[in-house]
Amino acid sequence: MAEELGLLIDGATSYAIYMLDTEGRVTIWNLGAERIKGWTEAEIIGSNFSKFYTLEDVAIGKPVDDLARAAACGRIEEDSWRLRKDGSEFLASITLTALRGAGGELRGFGKVVRDITDQKAAEAGLVRREDHLRSILATVPDAMIVMNEHGTMSSFSTAAEQMFGYAKTNVLGQNVSLLMPPIERRDQAKFLRDYLTTGGSSIIGNVRMSTAQRASGDVFPIELAVGEASIAGERIFTWFVRDLTNRQKTERQVKELQSELIHVSRVSAMGTMASTLAHEINQPLTAIANYLETTRDMIGDTKDGLLSEIAEALGLAAAQSLRAGTIVRRLRAFVDGGETGFGIERLDMLVEEATSLGLLGAHEAGIKVTMTIAAGLDTVLVDRVQIQQVLVNLIRNAIQSMATVACKKLTIATAPDRDGWVRVTVADTGIGLDPDIRARLFDAFVTTKEDGMGLGLSICRTIVEAHGGRIWADADAGTGAGTAFHFCVPLAGDDDV
Repeated sequence: MAEELGLLIDGATSYAIYMLDTEGRVTIWNLGAERIKGWTEAEIIGSNFSKFYTLEDVAIGKPVDDLARAAACGRIEEDSWRLRKDGSEFLASITLTALRGAGGELRGFGKVVRDITDQKAAEAGLVRREDHLRSILATVPDAMIVMNEHGTMSSFSTAAEQMFGYAKTNVLGQNVSLLMPPIERRDQAKFLRDYLTTGGSSIIGNVRMSTAQRASGDVFPIELAVGEASIAGERIFTWFVRDLTNRQKTERQVKELQSELIHVSRVSAMGTMASTLAHEINQPLTAIANYLETTRDMIGDTKDGLLSEIAEALGLAAAQSLRAGTIVRRLRAFVDGGETGFGIERLDMLVEEATSLGLLGAHEAGIKVTMTIAAGLDTVLVDRVQIQQVLVNLIRNAIQSMATVACKKLTIATAPDRDGWVRVTVADTGIGLDPDIRARLFDAFVTTKEDGMGLGLSICRTIVEAHGGRIWADADAGTGAGTAFHFCVPLAGDDDV
């Protein structure tokens, strides 16, 4: 029996198995101990086991302490560094057992040692790789979700937490359908079953567009790629998810900018054409005014009532022709970037001239017009034609907004604003402002008219701001409906006179 036991001990070549007496001297030494530590049985029998310890451990009395602990506890287990015969060190898994007789007396110690240097190195390498993988998953911008063939999630990356708004601890173990909108959630289980049954791989490795749902309930567009792997006989799937919200927003903005660019190109072409037309039209307008005035002078003073009315009409027509010529010259200066005609103007006359042109057809449309010109605001420092252009634009817009309403009231008023400024108001009882465009009301190319270009209010803002003023709109004109537009222009000071 003893011989068979010796054969068994010597056959365990992966383990160093040896016996110590109560003082720590080696009494039995197997072939595994010889292979691992390097000493032969003849070399080591009778030697103290402290020679297997590093010099640092011997200096602190660890060999004696280990025997004392094993005697007290019966057995100790630990991983520690040990020496070979050639002086090299190795990491050992050690079990030291106290051997006692039938009466409990200490007979010696049995020791089993296994070299775990390579094992620990492999484990450390695995830990490093896992740490590296975790660091990648924590920083990669795309969400990564791992699930089994039933859709149960087993991994949820940091980017996935940020994208979907779920904490990892709240989703692991749940079905991936949690991340889908209701309309797609009910199809997920069927999709996985069909895929596993048919073995189809058309989606594996391919990128497709889909939608997902955040913890807040918001549905958003995603780009989805799916990977498949088999681990220990179990099929797992990995989702790589990219949030397309910002990309689609950027694409929409690009399309809007492209559309605006087309509008700008058209406006630029119109500006070139307007500059050319302004030069060509100005001369015939001047000629028309001269012909009209000459015809009026030819009638002269007459007692004939009809001829008097004709002469008066000819005078008004000549004045409007001259006014049209002035507008054309201002337009050309505006397009060419020339200087504008700032000057001191009487506010009441400026408003009256603008309304006479802007209110054409208002009476026939059944519109009641009220004008309120505040006292003490006599003169302003403006470009008369440009400010009249703003007024005419606002008045025509107001008339058009009241085309389909029963109550048609238009109010044109002036009032003091902040010190040194006067406020001009054009208010109507029309259909009011569309809430969708209220914030962009004065932006270029924003319009509610089917045939409009959306430049009128943008030009008005440019003109008013060029005067140092501001323009804005109120959704309620004080009558429960309609819109009130206001703009401010500077009063003429003593230094301007």
